Amino acid sequence: MKRAIQKGFTLIELKIVVAIIGILAAIAIPQYTDYTIRSKVTEALSLAGSLKIGVAEAFQDNGLAGVAAYSAQVALNPPTSKYVNTATVGGANGRITVTIAGNANNGLTVINGQTLVLTPSSRTNGGAVAVLTNGQNGAIDWACAGVGTTTATARGLPVTAGTLVARYSPTECK
Repeated sequence: MKRAIQKGFTLIELKIVVAIIGILAAIAIPQYTDYTIRSKVTEALSLAGSLKIGVAEAFQDNGLAGVAAYSAQVALNPPTSKYVNTATVGGANGRITVTIAGNANNGLTVINGQTLVLTPSSRTNGGAVAVLTNGQNGAIDWACAGVGTTTATARGLPVTAGTLVARYSPTECK
């Protein structure tokens, strides 16, 4: 008698494979969604990059009066993009606020209208790091924050919190 050679997988083996794939998908899909939102939000930081340069130049040229003039200039034509509704510069302190534009077309409806805040600081004549004021010297350092301020606080920077939830904030802004 010839014995039949078994070919293929048993039903229990297939069920185990399907269960493992289901578990992995249940974990991976939400993580991937968060990752894609974070990558889109990163554009907000890119857009703020040019504003950071403008604030730094204005402050170096004319202190807070220069920052106020630059703020007024930005207010006339605030920058926008596919993922950014608006970006503003605070005239009193150079603080940049970027508001996220969320809609069905760009996939950011869950964070529509939430903000990232970039706070500039520099060293005082006594050497302490403080929010921009006239008479400071040295390089300008930027603290970025959504709801969380952990990164900026750990670096010893003065920070103002925004409203973007930490789940979708870039690492620098958590």
